[in-house]
Amino acid sequence: MSSEFTKKAIEMLLKGATLVSEPCPYCKGVRVIKDGHALCVNCGKEPEIKETKIQSQTNELENMQKTRSSLKVLEQKLEYLSNELEEEKDHEKQQHILKSINSLVEIIAKLKKPE
Repeated sequence: MSSEFTKKAIEMLLKGATLVSEPCPYCKGVRVIKDGHALCVNCGKEPEIKETKIQSQTNELENMQKTRSSLKVLEQKLEYLSNELEEEKDHEKQQHILKSINSLVEIIAKLKKPE
């Protein structure tokens, strides 16, 4: 085990890297990964890696958080339009607001629908 690779791996770990459960495909050594960049502590090779389970879960979580944030904004808009509709007396403006509400409801339903 090279001390150079060990030092580099330690630096990566201190910066938030994680140990990879799969061994190095070249020498079966321990690997460290950060931001999709893997390093074998034993041989120093940096093979291209496929998306790991952790990366996949992280991406999925980020997408869920973005969806929740979008849903929150859309639901606030829906509430605002509902209040506006309640106060509106002009029939044409009511129809315009109802079309907007309908569009929002459709979008919210699509975002909430499990894929």
